[in-house]
Amino acid sequence: MIDPRRLRILRAVADHRTVTAAAAALYLTPSAVSQQLAALEQETGHALLTRSGRGVRLTAPGEILLTHAHEVLAQLERAEAELAAYAGGTAGELTVAAFATGIAEVLAPVVTLLADRHPGIRLRVRDAEGDESLLLVLDGGADVALAVEYRGAPREDDQRLARVPLYAEPFDAVLRASHPLAQEPHIRLEALADSDWVGPYPGNPCHDVMVLACELAGFQPRLAHSSDDFRAVVALAGAGAGVALVPRSALRGIELKDTVVRPVEGRTATRRVFAAVRRGAEDHPLIRPVLDALKETAGSLSTG
Repeated sequence: MIDPRRLRILRAVADHRTVTAAAAALYLTPSAVSQQLAALEQETGHALLTRSGRGVRLTAPGEILLTHAHEVLAQLERAEAELAAYAGGTAGELTVAAFATGIAEVLAPVVTLLADRHPGIRLRVRDAEGDESLLLVLDGGADVALAVEYRGAPREDDQRLARVPLYAEPFDAVLRASHPLAQEPHIRLEALADSDWVGPYPGNPCHDVMVLACELAGFQPRLAHSSDDFRAVVALAGAGAGVALVPRSALRGIELKDTVVRPVEGRTATRRVFAAVRRGAEDHPLIRPVLDALKETAGSLSTG
């Protein structure tokens, strides 16, 4: 009989690509992970992993077992949800991992809404940029992720996650007020091809959105300054250090000293935000109200 706890470990290793990273995510020692994987190989009678460079990859039997692991783990999530519903489980604590703007614009109103409608549900908010929030959910470090579409993001039909689209918003161009294009009503990205750029670090989904928009405009942005804090990005753009693309909601409340914001002409960069939970957990009596509240509060942000 295969131990489903070992299937969680197998999935973590597949997600993180190394035993050490998977162990850290699961709060286990690498030796404990290796022991559990060895036991799983004994249970199945197959070698499940092989070394690949500095990491590991799944063998063909490992990939087969991983497919079934997704189904088994999702079914266990459904079982927990149904048992919680039967017990009337409408009180408890959930951890939500989200990027900074999502916390300010979506999660903060959700905390207020839940306090009024579902006072038994308490949220713990964890700041997580890039794809970190999705890995936190998959590893059990968070119950809900607020994430952004990016190249390499899990697809909508990913067997590990259930996704809920929340909102889409355009990126606006941010320029120093004295920039030659600052008086234009709209900005064509190709007109900024020779500029220095200010933007998030690689690994941040907004970096991917910025780079892809520029590539579609026919050039590779020359990233001169990097920050994941959009206040810093706007300040640097206003100081003339470079131009930037910033999600529209991230500009709210930022002082635009010596800075102008202009919509992008033509096909613009868009930030598409979604919530994600482990597949099978979407109808858990604690999680469903949170997802519904996220959709409600995010409705006013959908602008693109």
